[in-house]
Amino acid sequence: MALVYKLQSLSSSLSSTHFRKPNSLNPQPICSLHFNSSSNSSPFTEKTSIERYQRDQWLYKNQLDQATLCSVPPDFDSIRQNDIALQLPELRKLLQVLRGKRESEGGCGSGKCGPGNVFLVGTGPGDPELLTLKAYRVIQNADLLLYDRLVSNDVLELVGSGARLLYVGKTAGYHSRTQEEIHELLLSFAEAGANVVRLKGGDPLVFGRGGEEMDFLRQQGIEVNVIPGITAASGIAAMLGVPLTHRGVANSVRFLTGHSRKGGTDPLFVAENAADPDSTLVVYMGLSTLPSLAQKLVHHGLPPNTPAVAVERGTTPQQRMVFAELKDLADEIISAELVSPTLIIIGKVVALSPSWPYSSKEVSCLVEAI
Repeated sequence: MALVYKLQSLSSSLSSTHFRKPNSLNPQPICSLHFNSSSNSSPFTEKTSIERYQRDQWLYKNQLDQATLCSVPPDFDSIRQNDIALQLPELRKLLQVLRGKRESEGGCGSGKCGPGNVFLVGTGPGDPELLTLKAYRVIQNADLLLYDRLVSNDVLELVGSGARLLYVGKTAGYHSRTQEEIHELLLSFAEAGANVVRLKGGDPLVFGRGGEEMDFLRQQGIEVNVIPGITAASGIAAMLGVPLTHRGVANSVRFLTGHSRKGGTDPLFVAENAADPDSTLVVYMGLSTLPSLAQKLVHHGLPPNTPAVAVERGTTPQQRMVFAELKDLADEIISAELVSPTLIIIGKVVALSPSWPYSSKEVSCLVEAI
């Protein structure tokens, strides 16, 4: 049953299948200890940053003014559950407003209102100028936008003044919403007749779980429109001057994920087939697993001196990058203290970048030798 029905009462919503019951049915004011102003260090919405609460303040009303000091470290699961409790009343009101708007505009035939529109929109790797014109138009006309952590703050500045924003991002150790809860939110607002936009960093169908959301909604009879975005591999490689394929150097490109689904198999089992010196490897979400991946690639035949690069927060003003040979890349990343999101590109084409720290003569010899 969709969230639109679960929002009939706060108590029933919190005890539903997709919303675990918090420790108290009386949500507490937002704790100021949870705020982590990240505007100067990150172009994205980091965990429970103050920017997130300010952007989504329609959900919290006076809670920002009532922020209290905390004397204990934050429990992110409790924060998540408390956030949901604080948000539910306003989400319920918004559903009622959107239903009324649809009815007043004559969007109901024979007493029955048809569903609204759902758009899965890719926002690219971070630079708002890489957004497509179609994505910009849809963002401007949205009633509600559910946005992920890796939708940059600059892109979110483009949202229309009448739209409502809801953060549903995930990061290690803190999921503001489960995937099932995101599904229910999309369905509920679509059934209320809203123009719902699901904003995702990069491309929604490349390691973005867009396929899962599309499949769920279509099974419920909701039409889904997908607007592609420039995936991080393309955007960041272009910025570096690295051709992902190049005649005589790399005849294919392969996208890998460094993470597996919880309880799934080792994401690095593909290393045996991926260790191809004539291919380019692009690893998403691979910071923690790179040391193991690099060892496996070398074990299966990829030369240890294969050029590689790791790029943190690519295409944004906070971008940082580390070039190194594959055997040294993990240590160089640790030394530079790169953090998520970081994209890793491995392959001879990396040596073609103007930023590769070897002379052009050495690069020519390296590409020929590998």
